[in-house]
Amino acid sequence: MAIGTITKVSGPLVTAHGLQGAKIHEICKVSEKGLIGEIIELKKGVASIQVYEETAGIGPGEIVETTGAPLSVELAPGLLTQMFDGIQRPLDKFMAQTESDFLERGVSIDPLDWQKKWTFVPQKNIGDYVEAGDVIGVVQETKAIEHRIMIAPHLKGTIVDIKAGNYSITETICVLDTDNGQEQITMMQRWPVRMPRPFRNKLKPGVPLVTGQRVIDTFFPVAKGGSAAVPGPFGAGKTVVQHQIAKWADVDIVVYVGCGERGNEMKDVINEFPELIDPQTGESIMERTVLIANTSNMPVAAREASIYTGITIAEYYRDMGYSVAIMADSTSRWAEALREMSGRLQEIPGDEGYPAYLGSRIAEYYERAGRFQTIGSTPREGSITAIGAVSPAGGDISEPVTQNTLRIVKVFWALDSLLAQKRHFPSINWITSYSLYEDTMNEYLDSVLGEEWSKQVGEAMAILQEESRLEEIVQLVGIDSLSQKDRITMITARSLRQDYLQQNAFDDVDTFTSRTKQFKMLTNILSFHHEAQKAIQLGAYVDEIIKGTVSLREKIARSKYFPEDEVERLDTLHREIQKTMQEILEKGGMN
Repeated sequence: MAIGTITKVSGPLVTAHGLQGAKIHEICKVSEKGLIGEIIELKKGVASIQVYEETAGIGPGEIVETTGAPLSVELAPGLLTQMFDGIQRPLDKFMAQTESDFLERGVSIDPLDWQKKWTFVPQKNIGDYVEAGDVIGVVQETKAIEHRIMIAPHLKGTIVDIKAGNYSITETICVLDTDNGQEQITMMQRWPVRMPRPFRNKLKPGVPLVTGQRVIDTFFPVAKGGSAAVPGPFGAGKTVVQHQIAKWADVDIVVYVGCGERGNEMKDVINEFPELIDPQTGESIMERTVLIANTSNMPVAAREASIYTGITIAEYYRDMGYSVAIMADSTSRWAEALREMSGRLQEIPGDEGYPAYLGSRIAEYYERAGRFQTIGSTPREGSITAIGAVSPAGGDISEPVTQNTLRIVKVFWALDSLLAQKRHFPSINWITSYSLYEDTMNEYLDSVLGEEWSKQVGEAMAILQEESRLEEIVQLVGIDSLSQKDRITMITARSLRQDYLQQNAFDDVDTFTSRTKQFKMLTNILSFHHEAQKAIQLGAYVDEIIKGTVSLREKIARSKYFPEDEVERLDTLHREIQKTMQEILEKGGMN
């Protein structure tokens, strides 16, 4: 540890000299108030420190003391159900200790509860040889999640003592005989947030992440272990899309990072999540969720750290063999924090004032997602799916944060302000969005749902694209200029948009649609299209079809509100579609 003196204070950036032997990313205590800071630049004996707390009232001449450790998180039972700030301070304990609704400076609180006892059940015995990543025992962290206690990445040796019982996270649960002597093993690991945790292999993603959002699961799927970006202007629904995925995605663990977002949006998360029942476990969804809240009124430097804190926690649960989804809302606010600190360091600016290393920092974050084979003598498989919201100013996706993100991620959900204005949500534009996982995911779903799935997805997208072309003609010369087949295409496309792609996040039934229900809904809409086109070929008129299927099309529209346990009603509707079309033909005297 070294002690230096502050020479300059510029907002969250403090410069100090006299810190001999200090290292980049080392944590410091700034001034007598003990503010938490991190060294981000060393130049000619002068250290530049980004401070994670308000620096008002701090001045030159005050002391700075290094701690000898980088910014790290505590990883142990007790992470789930918690809400932390960007540097892993538990906000509920912080509020209780300070008796304030606002962050007070210089308050030191342990991220996790060091006093609480957890029931440890060993899975290894005395005399067993273990290496880094091996599970030596388990703790039931919540009703939904079993916490697997692992050997830290740098250790290996023979167990000389291990006992079941109730322990705090800092008490010794196992003694390991290593090449460097005996090591006391506790339930807690500390890990630097800017350093990825090790793994054995990175595997190719092969299974889709089921989100329950029809437009995503059908047209623009993301793989478990994949990465996706949700760019869009203000009010287009980025946060709601991420909330929906956090609530309904078929993952084991959710890490939600509110990075620079408005406080009322985080309040919605805090209020809604405990009340949501996880369909997989029957327990509250908070039983498998970690929230990291660094709202727009919190210190800007901590906003920059919050994403790394979140991805490190995600990697820890990935190492246990769990599938994890991490939501970052939004990476634009994180990039703004980078830009502010870069400007205060007087670095040469890149596009729009962002630092030249913006692209590499974004890549570093998203590359920590993936499907992995973990370290250990018996490797497990875990995954991290990273979904980041991007908030380009004015909805201009040509700005640097969006463009650098799109170079890395493989799924692009383009939110459209025009769709949002029409109250079409999720407002994901089906023409401009894309998924590079689509072919692989469709192959998998064909094996699960049948070969018809990818064929139907392709046909539905072709109909929507054809509608886009036909709308230009309609606007010029009117709908009567279209052929009868094209008018059927327009009817089907409207049904796809309004009855399938449009989804109500606040309706108890429509908020989530299972894979099977999606398949049956899409089958019915396309069945109507096929039967109508066939009727036209056999001589029926489009006006007859429109008039004769009013009730039928209403039933197709309402089918999205069929509960999941009544999916067989969709099969009944499918038979009714065929029967109604046959009756129209017979009435017209064609049969």
